[in-house]
Amino acid sequence: MKLFFVSLLICLASCQNLSKKKNIKEESKLSTKVYSFDLDKEIKNCEAQLNQAVPKLTDLTKHPRLIETNETAWKEIPNGRLVWTSGFYPGILWYMYDLSKDDKWKKEAIKRTEVFEDFKTITEHHDIGFMMFPAYGNGYLLGDKKEYKDILLTSAQSLASRYNPNVGTIRSWSNKMHPRWQQHITIIDNMLNLELLFWAAKNGGSKEYYDIAVKHAETTMANHFRPDYTSWHVIEYDSISGKVLNRHTKQGYADDSRWSRGQAWGIYGYTMVYRETGDKIFLDFAVKITDKYLELLPEDYIPHWDFDVPNKDTEERDASAAAVVASGLLELSTLVEDKNKQEQYFDAAMRMLESLSSDAYSGVGKADSFLLHSTGAKSLGHEIDVALIYADYYYIEALDRLKKMELAN
Repeated sequence: MKLFFVSLLICLASCQNLSKKKNIKEESKLSTKVYSFDLDKEIKNCEAQLNQAVPKLTDLTKHPRLIETNETAWKEIPNGRLVWTSGFYPGILWYMYDLSKDDKWKKEAIKRTEVFEDFKTITEHHDIGFMMFPAYGNGYLLGDKKEYKDILLTSAQSLASRYNPNVGTIRSWSNKMHPRWQQHITIIDNMLNLELLFWAAKNGGSKEYYDIAVKHAETTMANHFRPDYTSWHVIEYDSISGKVLNRHTKQGYADDSRWSRGQAWGIYGYTMVYRETGDKIFLDFAVKITDKYLELLPEDYIPHWDFDVPNKDTEERDASAAAVVASGLLELSTLVEDKNKQEQYFDAAMRMLESLSSDAYSGVGKADSFLLHSTGAKSLGHEIDVALIYADYYYIEALDRLKKMELAN
């Protein structure tokens, strides 16, 4: 039976220290808005999609990355040390365990997580945060796998080793892999890796990890954003002086265009940084970049892969950006103090989830993924109008956050 959602207006006085478990316990009250999004049905849909996909995904040396346009099954790629997406599939399984409490998902998540423990020593790039925290972090927090603590602490140490104090950021890529840039490169995506450092600083790791994460966020805030609060993708710094040398893109339409998933990483990242620090500077900035993103959205709340791409009627959307922002906005709606902002952000998140769960973007009945129509890197000529594993990850994270908000209410 079709259920209609009653939205939650979250009144916060003291939620600066939300845990990764997202156990939101703040006071809340109901508004009069209704939504067509059926949370329980979507959770069941995601579980059905996993029941369909998991038996096909038997090679533990690989992980699902994408479903090509007009295909139905996940394309698997090796769990290489340079492949940033390996942690999302086990992360999805941990969230399904958290939502369903079915031990079969915990067992599957453990199996898919523990195959890449050796990745804890990766120092070749910044993506160790993406690779380890959705898998081992969610296992620790949602699956009570306390034995993952040391793995996560080692991972944080590896990530922190890429910090350059002359610049004030963690170096993202190696120049061998990306020869266009010769010195210290930082990309906006790196904001999400900071969660690993914040967690480690609170759980037995060096307090320096906290300072590194904060400084990285401050430097990125100062250099990575235009006056209109949109983000560049890639900043190249002088490794010695810390001076900005170039502002470019790798996955956006043009160096000066506004890549939608880059803005999404910023919204999610600065919301998380405020949660971890309680510093209102980061909250205010998260609000500014969120408001700009919402201003640029089309009617269905799913952005094109770049906000500035010409001929939008013929250009692809990016459901992955929408999933990242939907999850981030649910949290941000609990952190802002202004009740109008609480309602605005919750409403926007629900509109995004409504669209993502609709026939226009859902993978149900069409493929093994939760979502379709993501764009990974059109400017590079690949992952265009496909299902992407990280789109599914942030989508189920949004469902998990929304379920906790519903239970708290």
